[in-house]
Amino acid sequence: MTRILTIEDDAVTAREIVAELSSHGLEVDWVDNGREGLERAVSGDYDLITLDRMLPELDGLAIVTTLRTMGVATPILMISALSDVDERVRGLRAGGDDYLTKPFATDEMAARVEVLLRRQNTVTAQATTLRVADLELNLISHEARRNSQLLTLLPTEYKLLEFLMRNTGQILSRMMIFEEVWGYHFDPGTNLIDVHIGRLRKKIDPPGKAPLIRTVRGSGYVIAEPL
Repeated sequence: MTRILTIEDDAVTAREIVAELSSHGLEVDWVDNGREGLERAVSGDYDLITLDRMLPELDGLAIVTTLRTMGVATPILMISALSDVDERVRGLRAGGDDYLTKPFATDEMAARVEVLLRRQNTVTAQATTLRVADLELNLISHEARRNSQLLTLLPTEYKLLEFLMRNTGQILSRMMIFEEVWGYHFDPGTNLIDVHIGRLRKKIDPPGKAPLIRTVRGSGYVIAEPL
């Protein structure tokens, strides 16, 4: 049975989450503080974690950051009363896979959980390594290598590269990239994508290497075999 860990200090909210997910045939364990939640999450015994942002003893942001630093790739749905864009961005950049604000409809929460589980199952069923020319991305270890040389990627750079490589040869618009990698609606006035693409290019396409990431003027970006 699919196992869910719910880390939530509000008993009413926790009971709603447990009841809804249990009604979908999922096994749910609940803990009400951040320190115990982290200990449970590190065990790797869960298929998904719902994580409250504000917790006693250890907050949700610290938990997700610690898990990703340790290499724990369990999907995380962050849940918080902090609804402003900056907080959502912080949660997603730290390694959260989705972000739901309180108050929320329990059926929407369950749908988001199902989407994350489906996405995780798809990744597990597929090859664990993505390749474009001599560039490799290991989906288990989250390591990128070009010509066997290890590349040091920040979490957002990894997500950006993964999205590009999962769609090798396909032109991805800035809107598509923004909504997939950052997880909220595209702001046409931001240069966030350009900055991150630039940083990623410096690591993926250094001088002397055939460039793999290309800009398609007026359309977006694509990663593909060298021309």
